[in-house]
Amino acid sequence: MTNPQNYITEIKAKLSAARIVSSIVILEEYALPGHGYFRARLRLCNNDFLEVAEYFIPEQGHFIPKRYRYQWMDESKQVLKKRWDNVEHFPNLPGFPHHVHVGSELNVEPGMPLSISEVIDIIEQEIGC
Repeated sequence: MTNPQNYITEIKAKLSAARIVSSIVILEEYALPGHGYFRARLRLCNNDFLEVAEYFIPEQGHFIPKRYRYQWMDESKQVLKKRWDNVEHFPNLPGFPHHVHVGSELNVEPGMPLSISEVIDIIEQEIGC
């Protein structure tokens, strides 16, 4: 896959087909030669909130997230469940810069690179609506 618009189309298809996603509001998207960006707010089947933002680039024939933030919160948007991101502020964690905030901004665990599709799969397993 070398066309950023095709990757965005795949993301939208994944979100539309995911059984845990009850509504989607796309905030921003663009596809330019060699890179793209997608940001959306989702309501989940249990009324939780998920905001996804991913800047992606091509690498070895497919697109990879270069910068990302996927924030999963409760219905009120006051309680953090998890936030996956790769902001470079925890250099001592294994897998730097990838990390996950679990239940609190202060509870940070090592992470791994993830795409929007992979985060949807993880949350589907956790809430199982």
